[in-house]
Amino acid sequence: MTDRQRVDELVNKTAVEMVSLIKDKHISAKELMEAHLEHISRVNPKVNAIVTLRPELGIEGAEQVDKAMAKGHQIGILGGLPVAHKDLVPTKGIRTTYGSPLYSDFVPDYSALIVERIQKAGAITIGKTNTPEFGAGSQTFNEVFGETLNPYDTSKTCGGSSGGAAVALATRMLPIADGSDTGGSLRNPANFCNVIGFRPSPGRVPTFPSKVGWGPISVQGPMARNIDDCALLLSAIAGEDSRVPISITEAGERFLEPLEREFKGVNVAWSPSLGGLPVDPRTTGVLESQRHVFDHLGCNVFEADPDFTDADELFLIWRGWGREINQGEHLRNNRDKLKDTMIWDIEQGVNLTGPQVGWAEAKRMELFQRMHHFMDKYEFLICPVSQRPPFDVKQRWVSDINGIEMENFISWMKSCYYITATGHPAVSVPCGFTPEGLPVGIQIVGRYRDDFGVLQLAKAFEQATGFWKELPAVCD
Repeated sequence: MTDRQRVDELVNKTAVEMVSLIKDKHISAKELMEAHLEHISRVNPKVNAIVTLRPELGIEGAEQVDKAMAKGHQIGILGGLPVAHKDLVPTKGIRTTYGSPLYSDFVPDYSALIVERIQKAGAITIGKTNTPEFGAGSQTFNEVFGETLNPYDTSKTCGGSSGGAAVALATRMLPIADGSDTGGSLRNPANFCNVIGFRPSPGRVPTFPSKVGWGPISVQGPMARNIDDCALLLSAIAGEDSRVPISITEAGERFLEPLEREFKGVNVAWSPSLGGLPVDPRTTGVLESQRHVFDHLGCNVFEADPDFTDADELFLIWRGWGREINQGEHLRNNRDKLKDTMIWDIEQGVNLTGPQVGWAEAKRMELFQRMHHFMDKYEFLICPVSQRPPFDVKQRWVSDINGIEMENFISWMKSCYYITATGHPAVSVPCGFTPEGLPVGIQIVGRYRDDFGVLQLAKAFEQATGFWKELPAVCD
């Protein structure tokens, strides 16, 4: 076996397999790390997914894992796995830019809770993954690092805002990655890159530090190549933190339990357009081609749409509110250094009135109750992740779908952010490819806080289809 073949063999293992190989001493953590760093050096220049790469930290961390193993110590459920964190989360001693020139040289002296938990579980930080400026928009580009390219067609976008993470996973440069999601930033890039992106229930993965302690709109969560790896990472990052008032008390170990389940007789709502949103025929075609899978799993599949009345406006109000809280000072002090869409985003919050916020909260509660009633009848909702396939990387946002003009730079993501507005957990799972070979994911939405159930159905679908195994050409 050549060195290249050995590298390919190792990086194509699942995260679960990698950890098992290290714990059983079939490979060393250093061998695994060196394989990934070699693979990154060859593939990353083609796609620009991992930024601020720190290979020396990877080697040092791997050597520490091997020393711990030699002494008979436990190494954690993510022991020896290389990881790079989304460039929106602070990482102690490692440059964190938020995709903004304002922070191009910023090195924090602390790490976010999600980073601490991943590292405590034994994973080894080697750098950061690219993101748009302050995570605004489902297209990964910024003035610090440039564009991240879709590995299945490098002329196309990888989506966003966790775009660097999705591409790193798809190309096997990383076995696991963290991301965050407001309007679809875990789900959209996963959908565009043929990987898993799971938006957990608000509070499942506590966000700290944060200026918004009670907010259910923005969450952090896991990304992976397949559902088992996603559940493994979620088990490490989920669980209560007393500093976060909405954190869910259920322990992360719940997600280490077997995901196998019988779905015979389970009622599922099939919603091709979430009540009339424009959806590109190529996306619809891929989803419809796999509808039969749920029938074969034994589900009772019904065409049905939740009532998303007011979801659009209430989401935009709460998004704007969050933007003003988190980036309002940048608009006041450095307006000339922000991209146009970032300015628009923040101004949605600056211009809010008290009655508007009160209206949004009342309507959010009404939406939740309607969704709760809908999900009493259907245990799962199946729908598109994004309303169209990946588009040209030079196109900053989608201006129209099927000839219908989009009102703003995120309107083409309503199929994601309508679900955000309900507070329900949702996952993007690889579902197939368009005739041009572009990935399309399917969105599985579960009952309130039934994150485990979502992963169970997602795994059953994944096992029946296997699309996640299709590697992009840049890996050749």
